[in-house]
Amino acid sequence: MINIDPTIRDLIERLQIQYCTALDNKNMQSWYNAFAEDENASYTCITKESVENDLSLAMMLDDCQARLKDRVTMVDDIWAGTFQDYRTRHFTQLVAADKNKDDLVDARTNFQVLYTPDETGITEVLTVGVYEDRIVVPKSGDAKFLTRKAVLDTNVLPRYLVYPI
Repeated sequence: MINIDPTIRDLIERLQIQYCTALDNKNMQSWYNAFAEDENASYTCITKESVENDLSLAMMLDDCQARLKDRVTMVDDIWAGTFQDYRTRHFTQLVAADKNKDDLVDARTNFQVLYTPDETGITEVLTVGVYEDRIVVPKSGDAKFLTRKAVLDTNVLPRYLVYPI
């Protein structure tokens, strides 16, 4: 259920668009800019199976702002040209949002990510799941993720991950 003001919902939807567009355009700096400038900002990509079994094994664990920045450097500079590239298309649907504190909203958003490898041009499903987010929504300005946790329904992906989900 969505229990927030429509203006706040619009800010969250714009943040989702920024995030998805950044990844679909392979713009890691824009991905990074979707997160709050807070040392506790984080991104986690984990399977539903790991969550249900209380396992902390994650596919990606960027547990502070410095590690988010490291993710950008790894993808853009260190791994560049060393992997078979692919393009993604993200589809999202906000399904729940509740005010947590004055400027924080907890949200759940279903997602589906399709991918197209450069070498084949054949599009397939990469994964589906839910984003569990804590979002900073200031009185003025843009919303930003404080924490984003991508919980994948898929336990085994059809390919390795380079880009965040």
